[in-house]
Amino acid sequence: MAPPAPLLTMTRITKTFPGVRALDGVDLDVEAGEVHCLLGQNGAGKSTLIKVLAGAHQPDEGEIRWQGEPVRLPTPVAAMRLGIATIYQELDLVEHLSVTENIFLGNEVATRGFIRARDARTRATGLLRRLGHPEIDPDVAVGALSAAGQQIVSMARALSHDVRLIVMDEPSAALDPDEVSNLFRIVGGLTADGVAVVYISHRLEEIRRIGDRVSVLKDGRVAAVGMPARTTETREFVALMTGRDVQYAFPERPSAPAPAAPAPVLRTEGLTRAGEFAPLDLELRPGEIVGLAGLVGSGRSEILETLSGARRPTAGRVLIDGKPLRPGNVTAAVRAGVGLAPEERKSQALLMLESVTSNVSVSALPRFSRGGWIDRTGERAAARAHTRDLALHPDDPGRPVRTLSGGNQQKVVLARWLLRDCRVLLLDEPTRGVDVGARAELYTVIRRLADSGVGVLLVSSEVPEVLGLADRVLVLREGRVVHTAPARELDEHRVLDLVMEGSPSC
Repeated sequence: MAPPAPLLTMTRITKTFPGVRALDGVDLDVEAGEVHCLLGQNGAGKSTLIKVLAGAHQPDEGEIRWQGEPVRLPTPVAAMRLGIATIYQELDLVEHLSVTENIFLGNEVATRGFIRARDARTRATGLLRRLGHPEIDPDVAVGALSAAGQQIVSMARALSHDVRLIVMDEPSAALDPDEVSNLFRIVGGLTADGVAVVYISHRLEEIRRIGDRVSVLKDGRVAAVGMPARTTETREFVALMTGRDVQYAFPERPSAPAPAAPAPVLRTEGLTRAGEFAPLDLELRPGEIVGLAGLVGSGRSEILETLSGARRPTAGRVLIDGKPLRPGNVTAAVRAGVGLAPEERKSQALLMLESVTSNVSVSALPRFSRGGWIDRTGERAAARAHTRDLALHPDDPGRPVRTLSGGNQQKVVLARWLLRDCRVLLLDEPTRGVDVGARAELYTVIRRLADSGVGVLLVSSEVPEVLGLADRVLVLREGRVVHTAPARELDEHRVLDLVMEGSPSC
């Protein structure tokens, strides 16, 4: 007896956009009840492939089969009716609508055109309970929920359609470790019910924990199909994604600063924000990378935002090159040479519809202003000089930032502060949503900036990233520094012990 056909089979899928072949004969098969992980660098074709699967793009060539039968997916509605749901990294929820309204948006529980609000609420409660989150109020506005809560609502929306396959695009990007564990529990429950999951993530450790099989895309083509997730070596995954064997992700760290190190470029004295972080005495020297390690809620991001002037301290002060910085004033911080690359770069740092040039020059427009007119030639030349120095790809200063990969968008943010000649660079989750190859490039860029004399203060949820990049590490717990040490003297287990159980020490 022949084995049953896979739930989904995509064969020789090809998709071309003007000047770009995004997919070039891609194959993918997914079995019912499995977690099939999709790996690839930014620009490898993952997003295009899942949009074809979601009915948002139509392939130029190739075939899609569902349970062995050829199908067409002309629209997202057609894909959903077939049982295919896609949860994008940027959740498509309506913040001012309730949880229930979002779950059934476009699929309202109705009779003869009248919405049955009570039945919808009952069904929403049942779906939230199935996902292990009965505490979520079905009547609350989605905008009031955490990132993890909003993701649960997106999953409930998918389940409301009797889904057979769920595509999850970077579902853990905005979650803390406990929330990731809960996500994995939910995925395990779905696959136990026979639901298939296509899981996209840049975090290889997650792939091992949650995945059954892995397919790898590179430059719009299949580099590998159906590799075992738990037994394939990390080196092999990286080599397939990048086309090279990446042995060392982090650039070489220079020797420890000599006793006669330069004066601090940044110093804080008793810096405090009530309820967020306790008195902080910090020194950052030119050319030094200092990492802040701690759990979400430990005060890491709040410290960076206070240093950048986005938040006003309740006590203490910040000094740049020995001069006090006006508190709670972003303009004063920028003029003093402080630059911030925030965690949410798309919503907080970038003008997504504007060009690379406009995004780079926005922090230094007076430099190009003459009598009320902008020197566009000088503006483009200055932006291009810095983006080329950071190896931006593609090298096109007129290109809209929204069309760039995550790693290249981050380079645009860094180029902005290079143009401004910043002295202190604050990096909050600099590689969030960035693939392995682009991460290595960003690590090199950050180290080069430090080597040029910029002081870098780094926040990352990934302890190996902090230890691999930083010269010195401050470990935070509940808003307090519980340990300070050179990065060479710490390992991941020691840091995790400190953030979970540490007590204040020097």
